[in-house]
Amino acid sequence: MSFDVFVQDLPLDTRTVAEIPDDFAPQPIGRRADIVAGILRAVPATNFADPTWGVIDGPGFSIEVNIGPAEVLDSFAFHVRGAEEARFVIADILRELRLRALAPGTDSGFFEPSELGAAYTAWQAYRRQVVGGAPDAEPGAAPDTAR
Repeated sequence: MSFDVFVQDLPLDTRTVAEIPDDFAPQPIGRRADIVAGILRAVPATNFADPTWGVIDGPGFSIEVNIGPAEVLDSFAFHVRGAEEARFVIADILRELRLRALAPGTDSGFFEPSELGAAYTAWQAYRRQVVGGAPDAEPGAAPDTAR
């Protein structure tokens, strides 16, 4: 079970998801090749052996990057397991790509590294309740099969 962060075109001038205008129509975020190149600039060790599914292994964490097969992307997702330090890796990638992301459990609804600690802690407690206290998968372990 992973903590998920969803990247898409989001208004830059809103502080919370509730402030997104009802008539806002997200645009494509870019070509898959450009998104992958940006991720690799931010985190050169990202493994894109599968060009639709990148993997970043860090000290105590693993991030799967689900970008899918489309040539032009409307969105993609990060699936995080392990230490909450992964938030800084995601922040670096988003900064490089000049994109924003949604993060369930944050006060604003947006991915903000300063807010993510509390959201991640709450998610870990929920996960322990659902899966009976199973720890996060160790980095390098086989990913969840439910994608």
